Amino acid sequence: MTAKSQNQKYADEIRQQVRASYAEVAAASNAEQSCGVSSSCCGVSADSAINTLVSTRMGYSQDDLDQVPSGADMGLGCGNPRAIASIQHGETVLDLGSGGGFDCFLAAAETGEQGHVIGVDMTPTMVSKARTNAAKGNYQQVEFRLGEIENLPLANDSVDVIISNCVINLSPDKPRVFAEAFRVLKPGGRLAISDVVASTELPEEIRNDLELYSGCMAGASLVSDLETIMQDCGYDSIRIAPKDTSRDFIKDWAPGRGVEEYVISATIEAIKPGGSCCAETSYCS
Repeated sequence: MTAKSQNQKYADEIRQQVRASYAEVAAASNAEQSCGVSSSCCGVSADSAINTLVSTRMGYSQDDLDQVPSGADMGLGCGNPRAIASIQHGETVLDLGSGGGFDCFLAAAETGEQGHVIGVDMTPTMVSKARTNAAKGNYQQVEFRLGEIENLPLANDSVDVIISNCVINLSPDKPRVFAEAFRVLKPGGRLAISDVVASTELPEEIRNDLELYSGCMAGASLVSDLETIMQDCGYDSIRIAPKDTSRDFIKDWAPGRGVEEYVISATIEAIKPGGSCCAETSYCS
C-alpha cells in the first residue's frame, strides 16, 4: 500500500468514527439517555440541564437557550460563533456541521424571514433530528442538507456568512474544508468559526487516538498551520484568537488525559476578498 493509500484509509477511518459517534449521540439524545465520554464530543449529554451549563460556559445566554426548540441545544461546541458573525437581516448563512440545528435557529432570528440559513451535516441521524426541530419551531427560512464539509452541497458564491462550532477539527482534510468554504462564500463573505486548535504539537498517543479525534481533540491543528492553509486559499483579514480560559472545560472532555495542555478553543475569522478559490494552490480541484 502506498503512503497516499494509507493516508486515505486512515482519513476514511476517521470519518467513519466521527459519523458513528455523532449518530450515537443523536440517537441517545432522541431517547433522552445520557451519553458516555466514549460516544460524546465536546461534553455533549442528553441531559438538558447539563447542556445548558455547557452552553452558557461557551458564551451563550439563557435567552439564546430559551428561544430554540427543545432538543436543539445538545451541548456541542467550544464557543459561540454567532457572537463574532455580525449576521445581518436578509443574509444567507451556512453552518458547517450543524448537528441538532442550535446555531442555525439562533442565526435565523438574526437573518429574519427574508434570510436563509443552511445547515450541513454528514450524519443522517443528526440531519433528521435538525429537520424535526425546524418543524417544531416553524423555521421556514432554515433547511438542513446531508453532506460532508469537504464537499459542500452548495453553489459557488452563494453564502454571506459561514459559521461553525467545534467541527472543522474533526475533518482529516482541513485544506479541503477551507477551500470549499471559500468556494461557496460570496466575494466579501466572511468566516466566523469557533473551533479547537493545538497550542503545541500533539503527542502521538493523542494524535492517533480515534476516540479523542471524534471527541474534538486529536484532530486539532496548530494555529500557524491553519493560517497557512487559509492564506493559500486566498482569505483576507485572517484572525485566529485562542482562548486560554477554555482549558477549564476542555479538561472535562477526557478527564485525566491532560489534553488541556495541548488543545485550546479559538475564534477563527476571515474574509473572502473575491476571485476564484485557491487558484494558485493544489487545495482546490
